[in-house]
Amino acid sequence: MSRTRNIFVINLGSTSSKVAICRNESIVKQHEVPHDTRELRELKTPEGIVSFYKRIVIGFLEDNGIDLAEFDALAVRGVGKWGSYRHGAYLLTHEIVEDCHKNPIGHIGLFASTLIGHELSQKFGIPAYLYDVVPTDEVPEMACITGIPNYRRKVASHTLNCRATARKVAEQLGRDPNGSTFIITHLGGGFCTLAYKDGNIVETYSAEEGSFTPERAGRIPSAFLIDLFSNKNLTQEEIGRILKKDVGLYGHLGTSSCIEIEQRIREGDKKAAMVYEAMAYQVSKDISSLGAVVYGKVDAVILTGGIAHSKMFTGWIKERVEFLAPVIIMPGSMEMEALAGGVTRVLNGEEPVNDYADVRLRVLFEDLQN
Repeated sequence: MSRTRNIFVINLGSTSSKVAICRNESIVKQHEVPHDTRELRELKTPEGIVSFYKRIVIGFLEDNGIDLAEFDALAVRGVGKWGSYRHGAYLLTHEIVEDCHKNPIGHIGLFASTLIGHELSQKFGIPAYLYDVVPTDEVPEMACITGIPNYRRKVASHTLNCRATARKVAEQLGRDPNGSTFIITHLGGGFCTLAYKDGNIVETYSAEEGSFTPERAGRIPSAFLIDLFSNKNLTQEEIGRILKKDVGLYGHLGTSSCIEIEQRIREGDKKAAMVYEAMAYQVSKDISSLGAVVYGKVDAVILTGGIAHSKMFTGWIKERVEFLAPVIIMPGSMEMEALAGGVTRVLNGEEPVNDYADVRLRVLFEDLQN
């Protein structure tokens, strides 16, 4: 019989941060701190980022008198080198932390989670694991070929919540998750639409490739980028603001809150209505195009994440994509349970631990001779 495992989960993000005590995959106690986008934009240095998030983690431990030495493991939503990971677990090692430092800081929450998780692991003598990391890349190499020679498409997705949601939906449908095909869209501050087949993510639209989102610009025409970077009147900081800060719903409407935007729509704000529905329209295009990847053989379309609570937004998507397969709405996120459950299965010998050294070892299109 499998042992009960005590897991401390760290999931630091851009819209909110969560830490939790779990028994196996069940949450015993959780603490969530919402973040103000403007506050996070003031974090300029690695030290400042880690310090900001560390106060949340340490504060929770101290306020609840928690001794991590009594836990079996840490489950961390983090990342090392931005490379080709498999789904599942990776032991959080010094090598991962080194690679995390070497990379430009992209997602500050993933950066902070990795460093804080490793520090606590070393301090209390318990293992820490990453699980279903963002740059999970199991797509066929053909899907990574671009129109620019020697540039390989980079793959990223909301692997953690999407794979957990796929397992949950398969269970509800009485199907084997390793014998099911779903198209899943995670609707949060950033979006991700992916094709899930037989337990693997075989194609995906990341927040940079797909629809614009509450806080992301989505796909951007190359002609606009050329014009932008050719403009000598703009500084690098101004270009960064145009591309990454004043974008998405926030750029159009001055807020990334879908609750606020829906209220404005009900009050007759026509601009808010058009922009909000345009976002649903683009998500629908992403979902429908992934149907071709799996030859139209889809068991269900799944909408998950925080914005899946919205009947208005999901209703627009459902109208456009239900020709493909039944649409199942699973609001919210199961990231904390997914992290704890994955690490529990690893500790109980039910899942293997992937080798981080393999992240860099993959035959790519550029390596092929014929």
